[in-house]
Amino acid sequence: MALIDKPLTLATTIGTNVFQSGNIHWKQFNVDTSNRNCPKPLLVFTPTVEGTYPIILFCHGFGVCNSFYSNLLGHITSHGFIVVAPQLFTVGLPMPGQCEVNFAGKVVNWISNGLQPIINENIEEKVEAKLDTLVLAGHHSKGGKTAFAIALGHAKTNLKFSALIGIDPVAGPSKCKICRTPPHILTGQAQSFNLNIPVVVIGTGLGPEKSNCFSIPCAHFVTKDYGHMDMLDDDSQTQGLRESVLKCICKSGIGSKDFMRRTLGGLVVAFLKAHLNNQWKDFQAILDDPNLAPAKLEDPIVYNI
Repeated sequence: MALIDKPLTLATTIGTNVFQSGNIHWKQFNVDTSNRNCPKPLLVFTPTVEGTYPIILFCHGFGVCNSFYSNLLGHITSHGFIVVAPQLFTVGLPMPGQCEVNFAGKVVNWISNGLQPIINENIEEKVEAKLDTLVLAGHHSKGGKTAFAIALGHAKTNLKFSALIGIDPVAGPSKCKICRTPPHILTGQAQSFNLNIPVVVIGTGLGPEKSNCFSIPCAHFVTKDYGHMDMLDDDSQTQGLRESVLKCICKSGIGSKDFMRRTLGGLVVAFLKAHLNNQWKDFQAILDDPNLAPAKLEDPIVYNI
């Protein structure tokens, strides 16, 4: 695939430029299961500028494809991250039970030996994956649930995690406990997740309700006027019957989806720069003034140190 060039755009608001594309050139490429025994098909987003970069494992949401997040994941990559996005199901509806959690765990284990050779095959520059800095991220209900389940030890993995990101995560219908997908990680108790890594949850004002399960450094943002599907690429919801059904089920905001994607991407970048690199300028600027974000953020922002 050809190089996707993302030049730096100056922010229109003084304070932070994480809501604009970064100045690191990048490309994306596919990895199939025949390549180095990869357990699931992958989309890999990687900088093409020499350097060592943290890794983000990104789990897609219920009933959607990893390719639907290309704009969001490209934004994050342009600020200096390698993103690995597995396709956890291949045909029809998502897999039952804990299958997706197990497969995502296998992808984590594959990353430890398989990711760097794949990058070397596809990138001419000396780009190195920082295996000791691996971030778990998931979106859109089941993807967020999968990321949290892995962080809580429900899949056997051989790498440690440095941070956890949930983008509108859902464990199943909130009013129907028997409908929640396994593993059942929600206890109904505040601060019940036994985690020792920083966590950010980014919810939607038109999506599911928030919870309070953390006693570790945790940030919670809400994009007030947007819905559960509004961070996907603009053309993702017109690709087939399944996508059309999901669009009907999930309420959507009326604002620009680009504003939503840039807000999510910027929040992820600012949070990770602060907690992984001790670069707090952008994250602190957002905490001080949520209006810096292109999409309206619910005020006040919740951040527990």
